[in-house]
Amino acid sequence: MSLLEGRVAVVTGGAQGIGLAIASTFLREGARVVVGDLNPDPAHEALGSDGVRAVRCDVTRAEDVTALLDTALAAFGSADIMVNNAGITRDASMRKMSEEDFDQVISVHLKGTWHGTRLASAIMREQQRGSIVNISSLSGKVGMAGQTNYSAAKAGIVGLTKAAAKETARYGVRVNAIQPGLIRSPMTTAMPEHVWDQKMSEIPMSRAGEPEEVANVALFLASDLSSYMTGTTLEVTGGRFM
Repeated sequence: MSLLEGRVAVVTGGAQGIGLAIASTFLREGARVVVGDLNPDPAHEALGSDGVRAVRCDVTRAEDVTALLDTALAAFGSADIMVNNAGITRDASMRKMSEEDFDQVISVHLKGTWHGTRLASAIMREQQRGSIVNISSLSGKVGMAGQTNYSAAKAGIVGLTKAAAKETARYGVRVNAIQPGLIRSPMTTAMPEHVWDQKMSEIPMSRAGEPEEVANVALFLASDLSSYMTGTTLEVTGGRFM
């Protein structure tokens, strides 16, 4: 039997990059998947299955996240897995960063993850089962220059995950986080060559990760393979900043 047979998964930011890889992996493992994204069309095109729904969702708006979860309930009858992946970057030095750029990043990453965790866990609590996977970042562990907003948000997700895990464990709901490092994507490969090379020099495995490698860890946390794990943060970094 596939690892997620009969499960229903909701993935925010699931129309591209790591989110799309997670949605595709979950689908392959037997789940029915609801993708939320500001532009859901690429998910329709990439996943193209009767077991998929893709809807527009702004994770900073509680009503949008509620509608996303309601889609899962209406279309497939439950919401067993929630992956809070949606994110943006607005990089700049702290001296040059605008208050708006700080607020946007905090709102999408941290408030968006709080909305997803809070609203999904309410459904899962009634079901007496569920797994929530929050996507943090290595930036939330070590802090990255030029990313005071992003690093703060991603560190906050780790704290949120631990607090939520303590609140929901008694109801059969598990909450865990993943901290990816340098993952190959259109955004990262567009870096100047000297920046890419500098980051590569910090990775003991001497390569960037692939979105599918993050997706496989999300699959582990979403499935019963991790049934006695909650409140944990798993690094997918090739050993960078151990």
